[in-house]
Amino acid sequence: MTNTRRLEKITPGNFDAAIGIRVGPDQEHLVEPVVHSLAEAYMHPDVAWPRLVLDGDRPVGFLMAFFDIDWLGDGTGRDVRSGLWRLNIAASEQGQGHGRFAVEAVAAELRRRGGTLLTTTWHPGEGGPERFYLGLGFRPTGETSGSQTVGELDLE
Repeated sequence: MTNTRRLEKITPGNFDAAIGIRVGPDQEHLVEPVVHSLAEAYMHPDVAWPRLVLDGDRPVGFLMAFFDIDWLGDGTGRDVRSGLWRLNIAASEQGQGHGRFAVEAVAAELRRRGGTLLTTTWHPGEGGPERFYLGLGFRPTGETSGSQTVGELDLE
């Protein structure tokens, strides 16, 4: 089967498809809905990179990456990071490689921009995505962001 997955910028033409992406009911507490992410992207246009994940013409997920944020938020620039902010794969599309594709696409974009380390966060515990991220090679840093585990993936 040919890989027909791709990312598309969110536009007026695909906005409804993007906000229609829904994770499973048991996952809703783990990730914000797409419409929330798009509102955050609007508030942070210099760092947010929202994209619709398509398989052919079928919307299967949403991701939002971030580039060059002041992780500590203290204005010093001592800890600038880039990575995956949100990942929502439609409940009916999970387990088919779309999430892996999305993370690899963010990694490729980060490499294109000269980055060597991809940061993300996840909710730990039963039913959470930790196994997914660890399986992709992320390693926990020992930090938390709110109640979420911070993980990093070396891109070199």
